[in-house]
Amino acid sequence: MQVSKLSLSNFRNHKALNLTFLPGTTTIVGPNGRGKTNIVEAVHYLATLSSHRVSQDGPLIRSGLTTANVAATVIKHDRQAQVDLTINYPGVNKVILNGATLTKPKDILGLINTVIFSPEDLDLIKGEPTTRRRFIDEFSTSLSPKFVNTRSEYERTLKQRNTLLKSLGRRNPTESARATLEAWNEQLVTHGSDLVSTRLQNLQKLKSHILNFGNIISGDSEPLFVNYASSWLPNEPISITDIANEFRTQLEKRFKDEVERGVTLVGPHRDDLEILLSNMPAKGYASHGQSWSIAIALRLSIFTALRIHDDDPILILDDVFAELDEKRRSRLIEVVSGVEQTLITAAVLEDVPKVLLSNQLLLDDN
Repeated sequence: MQVSKLSLSNFRNHKALNLTFLPGTTTIVGPNGRGKTNIVEAVHYLATLSSHRVSQDGPLIRSGLTTANVAATVIKHDRQAQVDLTINYPGVNKVILNGATLTKPKDILGLINTVIFSPEDLDLIKGEPTTRRRFIDEFSTSLSPKFVNTRSEYERTLKQRNTLLKSLGRRNPTESARATLEAWNEQLVTHGSDLVSTRLQNLQKLKSHILNFGNIISGDSEPLFVNYASSWLPNEPISITDIANEFRTQLEKRFKDEVERGVTLVGPHRDDLEILLSNMPAKGYASHGQSWSIAIALRLSIFTALRIHDDDPILILDDVFAELDEKRRSRLIEVVSGVEQTLITAAVLEDVPKVLLSNQLLLDDN
């Protein structure tokens, strides 16, 4: 899979930019502030309809405007597609695929797959659970775009249930109100058990790759493991029926506490991924260098799993090499060689190993 052409209009700092990419590795080099990361962010946005840097679309649009455009020529399995995405904020985005407007922008999901590694990925180790949930959910969406519907239905139901819990907390719950809550409970259990089951299955697909890349990138004898962490589920693998039954039981047990607090206290929205280095929590235990190795191993694990599933995703290494020592650089080079398309960003050429400089895109100060 590759992007051969990319056009940006009013995306971030780029008023108008047209680029051509060759297969293999392209290194985008330029001073800070020239928009290197913005270019690869646009490619990643085409794949996921989300940014790895911000939670809303507003910052993606050039200051003072309400619309930006990202267009690309994509080659997948030797077939070419033209994608044109208009970002409206506020408003609804619009996607045109091969000249036809899609009914829903999310219908584009699955056409392009990217795996992006950036300095923000240190939050996978040092940050909050929401970052790690997003990690496994994005992987799940890449494997099966319909997963985005599962997650959105769960989030919609969760919001409605929390609204009802808040209203119940202001008065003594009647039988009618409890019946309404039980109806929402069943919807939450249905969507939530599907969400958790998918996460568990897809995490299992990553585990051997995580262990392998942890050893390759760090070269350490400290094994790397990632487990699904939930306060309400048993540790052993369980079926979707067992997940649903346990979820339902926990909701019943916590009814009084949830009414008092006006919020749902149990469910996949509170789960986490536990990252262990030599059976110690990586958060607080791993050094800065080890944290970088772990983050790279996690992203390369997703890349490998997606490669097995379908085709080489576009691998994006955003300002990575400047932070790596020589040992980790060498090991990363070995891993990424032979990838169909890799996009690298760097402030200066010296930050990137010479073997990766065959195709260069230089952004100057003009």
